[in-house]
Amino acid sequence: MTGCRHPDGITVDVEAGHIYWTNMGVPNLNDGSIERADLDGGNRKTIVAEGKTFTPKQIILDKKAGKLYWCDREGMRVMRANLDGSALETLIESGHGDTDRRDQTKWCVGLTIDPKHKKIYWTQKGPDNAGRGRIFRANLEIPGSETAANRSDIEIFFDSLPEPIDLELDLKNRLLYWTDRGDAPRGNTVNRASIDNKPAEPEIVLSHLMEAIGIALDVPGDRIFVTDFAGSLYSSRLDGSAERNFLYAQGNLTGIAYAEIAKEK
Repeated sequence: MTGCRHPDGITVDVEAGHIYWTNMGVPNLNDGSIERADLDGGNRKTIVAEGKTFTPKQIILDKKAGKLYWCDREGMRVMRANLDGSALETLIESGHGDTDRRDQTKWCVGLTIDPKHKKIYWTQKGPDNAGRGRIFRANLEIPGSETAANRSDIEIFFDSLPEPIDLELDLKNRLLYWTDRGDAPRGNTVNRASIDNKPAEPEIVLSHLMEAIGIALDVPGDRIFVTDFAGSLYSSRLDGSAERNFLYAQGNLTGIAYAEIAKEK
C-alpha cells in the first residue's frame, strides 16, 4: 500500500480476504485512522475515519466476535469496533486531555485478547528506557455501571518493564509474548510468561534486538516473527532457539501479522 499516514499495526482476515491496518497520523493533529483492503490491495477503504482515534497502534482481529481491537497511544485508550468500523467504543481510558497526554506511562501501545477467559491484555510503555513500562489485564467487557475511565477490574500483570510494546498470545500453551524496547539486559527483547501461573519474572526468549516492536506467532509451526525499528525481520522457534535475521535494512518496521494464504490451483 502507498499513501498511508504513518502505518503501524496490521492484521489479516484470510477467510474474508481482508487486510486491516492502523494509520497513526501526526500525533498533535489527532488524525489517526484505520483502513481495510483486499489481500491483493484492491477495494481499499477507510473504516475508522481520521479523528475518531488519536494515534492507533497495534490492531488485532477477533473473527468469531466480529470485532477489531486496537490501542490508541496518545489517545490513551483501548478501543474496538465492528469489522466495518461501526459500533466504535472505548474499553479502557488511562488518561484524558493534553496534560495526561504528555505522561508516557499512560500511552497504550500493544494489546491482545484471551477469548477463552474473556480477558484483554495491553501495554503502557512509559518513557524511553525508564523501566516504568507495564502490562495490564482486565475483562473484555466493562463492569456494569462503570466506565472506561473508572473500571475496577484492571490489574497490573507486570510492571517495572523497560518499554513493552506489542503483544501476542499463544492460546494453546497459554503463554503471553511481547516485545520490549529500552535498554539491555531486559530491553530490546522478546519475553514470555504464563497467563495462568504468572512467574515472578518473565522469560527472555530473544535478546540483542534493535528496538523491537512488532510480533506475530505461528504456534502450529513453532515460530515467532519479530520486527524492529532498525529495519530487521527476525524469526525463531517459540522458545527463542534457531534465531535468524532474514530481512534487514528495510526501514523503520513496526507491526507484523502472520497468515497462511492458500494458493489458487
